[in-house]
Amino acid sequence: TAIVVTRLIFEWMTKDSSIQKLHMLYWIKGTRIDFIGMRRITYALSLIVICIGMAVFFMRGKNNFGVEFTGGVVQQFRFEQKINTDRVRKALDEIGLGNIMIQQFENERDFIIRTQKDYSRQIEEKFRQAFAQEKFEMVNIEKIGPIVGKELAEKAIWAVLLAFVGMCIYVGFRFEFRFAVTAIIAVIHDICIVIGAIAVTRTEISLTVIAAILAIIGYSINDTIVVFDRIRENGKLMKKATFTEIANTSINQTLSRTLLTGVSTLLVLSS
Repeated sequence: TAIVVTRLIFEWMTKDSSIQKLHMLYWIKGTRIDFIGMRRITYALSLIVICIGMAVFFMRGKNNFGVEFTGGVVQQFRFEQKINTDRVRKALDEIGLGNIMIQQFENERDFIIRTQKDYSRQIEEKFRQAFAQEKFEMVNIEKIGPIVGKELAEKAIWAVLLAFVGMCIYVGFRFEFRFAVTAIIAVIHDICIVIGAIAVTRTEISLTVIAAILAIIGYSINDTIVVFDRIRENGKLMKKATFTEIANTSINQTLSRTLLTGVSTLLVLSS
């Protein structure tokens, strides 16, 4: 859509002779930040953050993963009135399940509770005691076996690997193979940062999180390709410049676009 439809729209717009120029939105202009000069500092910071995140990830082990991957039980409860998540967690804490995964829907009446073992009877009984004045029902209960969880984990890994292969082929075809390798390294860096953040915040890796990681891969490679394309263009225009100068110029020229894309994406996610 971004490549085909957007191009068709721009071609249709520019057919009208009244449109001579398309002015792009800039937040910042004319920056001359020495990004390449700061690379050693940023390498060190990234390495520290990744090492801390990966250490926490491996220490948590299976606790990083949701029931979709480890197997377990997913229950959905629906209350007639809005219920605070703290009340639900407090009730579950009384039966030793205060740390399990609780997901509240936007309507604040539906809850999904995920457990690695079958506590459905104990949870329902506790809810009838704790919420005797509120009416509720168990809408759905789903049991996921360890075999299904293992299969989903394998498919998730294959999805990420195939995305890497596809990107490597595309970038190698559009630019050079060395560009493809560096793009993959950049994407792996971003994924490691995200997985580390997930581990530190004790967020379970579910199928939704895998979809989010794939989306991050898409945004990461897209932004990388934009910078690569500008480096290629500037390489033809700045023939006497060093590669460091070309790279710095290209990153500064695309910095506004990077910030606009990142902030607009965060606004969509936060809403």
